[in-house]
Amino acid sequence: MIYVAFSVVCSVLVSVLLKLARRFELDVGQAIAWNYLVAGVLAALLLQPSLAALREPGAPWPALLGLGVLLPTIFLALAASVRHAGIVRSDAAQRLSLLLSLLAAFALFGEQLSVVKVIGIALGLLALLCMVWRSGHGEVERGSVRWLYPLLVFAGFGTIDILFKRVAQAGVPLGAALLAMFALALPVAFALQLWRRLRGHTRFTARSALAGVALGLANFGNILFYLRGHRALPQHPALVFASMNIGVVALGALVGTLAFRERLSWLNLAGVALAVLAIGVIAQA
Repeated sequence: MIYVAFSVVCSVLVSVLLKLARRFELDVGQAIAWNYLVAGVLAALLLQPSLAALREPGAPWPALLGLGVLLPTIFLALAASVRHAGIVRSDAAQRLSLLLSLLAAFALFGEQLSVVKVIGIALGLLALLCMVWRSGHGEVERGSVRWLYPLLVFAGFGTIDILFKRVAQAGVPLGAALLAMFALALPVAFALQLWRRLRGHTRFTARSALAGVALGLANFGNILFYLRGHRALPQHPALVFASMNIGVVALGALVGTLAFRERLSWLNLAGVALAVLAIGVIAQA
């Protein structure tokens, strides 16, 4: 379980780095772009994947291209969500995105629906509603931003997971898929930053590049330790899955409320608790 714990820490660390970006005057877009260079290099060096499956006639390039576009754009949405809605809501929304992939498993991949899974999905949707519910009488625009970005994170990461299942269904090994995804996301991320540079909205800095290195290390560490957790406990995939997702929601809640003093209503807190419960139910299904 030590690998799962490291994976949880790395996942929350990504959100912490995104949260601190504004305080240290870092350009999040640039950091995300450099992150994919670092993650791609680490994937090539540490996983050493065989790319033979990507050269096969049935290689799922449409899904891989979709992932190449979605990964950097949804990462930007995650950064905006962390900034406006906080770490607690953003991490929980990202982990609850498994509900969309679970629904897709029934609709697209022929998985059987069970009562327990229906209960888990219902709890997860209720948790999401509780977490994005806007309480108080603040400005409408500010309130809408606080629920819009977590919903984008929820929908975006759910779509990414569905596309990743398509890639896995085609028989592409995980290492090769990750390397292809990072390689495709890299030019998209830098194209977005070049467009911003040409419009005079940003300038490239060494500080943001270094932040990208840290972000890439945390992002890849999350993936690497999660894979090693599954390898260390091959007979208990549900345990690894539940521990990872519940751990991120719980640690994200602690870091957000204690370190960054994010204010949550009782309804938001109930949503976080329901998210943990939903993940546990789904893992047992």
